[in-house]
Amino acid sequence: MLPGLATARSCQELTRWVIALSIGLVLAGCRKPLPPPPPPPSVTVTEAATADVPLYLDEIGTCTAIEFVNIQPQASGQIVEIHFEDGAFLKKGDMLFTIDPRPYQAALDQAKANLAQTEATLKLARELYRHAEALFPIKATSKEDYQTKQSSVEANQALILADKAAIETAAVNLDYCSIRSPLDGRASKQQVNVGNIVTANSGQTLLTIDTLDPIYVDFTITEADLPAVQREMAQGTLQTQVRRQGDPITTFRQGNMDFLDNTVQEGTGTVALRATLANKDRYFWPGQFVRVRLVLRTLKDAVLVPSAATQISQNGPFVYVIKPDWTAEFRPITLGQSQGDMIVVREGLRAGEKVVLTGQLGVTPGQRVTVLAPPAATSAPASAAASRATTGESP
Repeated sequence: MLPGLATARSCQELTRWVIALSIGLVLAGCRKPLPPPPPPPSVTVTEAATADVPLYLDEIGTCTAIEFVNIQPQASGQIVEIHFEDGAFLKKGDMLFTIDPRPYQAALDQAKANLAQTEATLKLARELYRHAEALFPIKATSKEDYQTKQSSVEANQALILADKAAIETAAVNLDYCSIRSPLDGRASKQQVNVGNIVTANSGQTLLTIDTLDPIYVDFTITEADLPAVQREMAQGTLQTQVRRQGDPITTFRQGNMDFLDNTVQEGTGTVALRATLANKDRYFWPGQFVRVRLVLRTLKDAVLVPSAATQISQNGPFVYVIKPDWTAEFRPITLGQSQGDMIVVREGLRAGEKVVLTGQLGVTPGQRVTVLAPPAATSAPASAAASRATTGESP
């Protein structure tokens, strides 16, 4: 090979090497470094707690007066006086209305006069009979006269009884002119005014009186719940907690469930129940809608977690359980009843296990997590809410 040709080839190879090196340096300068792996998701956790919690049915009920009476006139006449105000709280025996008593007082006076007249006639008849009784054995009077005088005494004795009955009837009618309250209760609005004429036994209602203490609460359950209610009722474990609409559950009043209907209502498939409550402060009112919690029994050592810790997947509810190596485990669970801001976990979780409370959206099963300190308001959700669960308290 000629020396010039060799030199030319060497120059070409050197040029290629320089170009390749330049391209490599340029490509190396353009390549970005790989990003670092993402940090573990941050979550807050809580421990599953245990508590004795109620198993209950929540229903809507209606308050009903145990006793109520429609006051109707038993004497005819004019209303001359009204002795109460609308809505007044009445005691048994309080005066309500006065019907003009003058005609009935006159009838009573007439009946007493008739009795006095009959008593005078009877006195004379007895004297005449005694004379006839003395004369008859010596044939000084006829048998017919003797029997006539005897019959006169007996007839006047019967008239005495009739006159006494007439006096009692007149006294009762006079008493009907003073209408009194037959029970303790609250008066409705009066339906008549002074001067109105009322008629006895016409069905006319002058006012209504309702008792307020104690008071009934009527409610219904579905026929599907009937077997459980019957079972717990037989064991004597049923409790009734009643509160007004919109009131906190902590204001409930304890009642005694004392009636279970013997028939399932057609068309609705429900069964009527009734509880009786003390109501001295008139907390409840007849006709008022109330919330009724029928506590069937108490679940001992139930496992509870905050409702916020539970999630729903296509296969049902689940929680993320934090294992000792700080990785998250996907755990399907079976839920029971809510207890305030807690919920019962019937299956799938043990007391003391740590579950993710917040931050579930960033968690992947098997992934390591970073546990943050919970906010002050939820620093001890299990212990605080578990204590509320024993009474079913809700926030």
